[in-house]
Amino acid sequence: MKKWTALAVCICIICSLAACGGYGAGNTDSGKLKISVSFNAMKEFAQAVGGDKVEVSVIIPDGTEPHDFEPKARDLAGLGEAKVFIYNGLGMEPWAKEAVSAAGNDELITVDASTGVEKIKNTDSEAVREHGQYDPHIWLSLKCAQKEVSNIKNAIVMADPSNKDYYERNCSEYISKLESLYSEYSEKFSALNKKSFVTGHAAFAYLCRDFGLIQNSVEDTFAEGEPSASQLAELVEYCRNNDVTAVFAEEMASPEISETLAKEVGAKVETVYTIESSEDGRTYLERMEENLRRIYESLSQ
Repeated sequence: MKKWTALAVCICIICSLAACGGYGAGNTDSGKLKISVSFNAMKEFAQAVGGDKVEVSVIIPDGTEPHDFEPKARDLAGLGEAKVFIYNGLGMEPWAKEAVSAAGNDELITVDASTGVEKIKNTDSEAVREHGQYDPHIWLSLKCAQKEVSNIKNAIVMADPSNKDYYERNCSEYISKLESLYSEYSEKFSALNKKSFVTGHAAFAYLCRDFGLIQNSVEDTFAEGEPSASQLAELVEYCRNNDVTAVFAEEMASPEISETLAKEVGAKVETVYTIESSEDGRTYLERMEENLRRIYESLSQ
């Protein structure tokens, strides 16, 4: 509680100074709507809806694992000037609600982008400890992403109703692109006999639900440290039984254990995007398409 009291004081000081800058809370000096988001995927969705009428700032810096992020006053100061704050929810940003309260911005519209999503319960004790009751990785599902984008659109319209038609149109066009990509790969995956793939981090449960796939995570088998011989043997057996030809590792995670496993079963290590940070200068849609293409190709071999 003490750290949040101190944080509130710091944010109030910073926001008071920012108020002297000459433009009202919620709008930049160019007249654009100011939006603050937790991490990259939320930025992508906000920009897709807001287009050239919004200015989006990201709280969690690129290269920082959102699960481990502990905000400081300077990270959250923008909440005092923003009109909209967007976060993923489902335990991904456990600091969000207290940060909003500390910011003291009465005009701030807060968006839990997970609202209305059909949640998947965490069953692994380590996942429950890290995230809480539910798996938060909904942005890696094209179906859930559509709901998140719609929630974000509703908030932006509330903040700037004069441009409602513009935001509605952008939202519809973006959701159509998400649906088109989903339809393309739904057909492809449904034609495959193989459905199982191996990841470094168990972040793809919602993606798997979209397409009837099964993920088995290196992290699930040995969450910390080097695997024992029996643990490695268990995962090797799984890979061989399911004819796994690729082990997927995340951009920001250590690939060492994935590489060890891949070597044991004669598979290759493929990188997948988690879209928590900006990666390779690619958009959300480009990265999701690349993820699906790589998973599909590994299962079709």
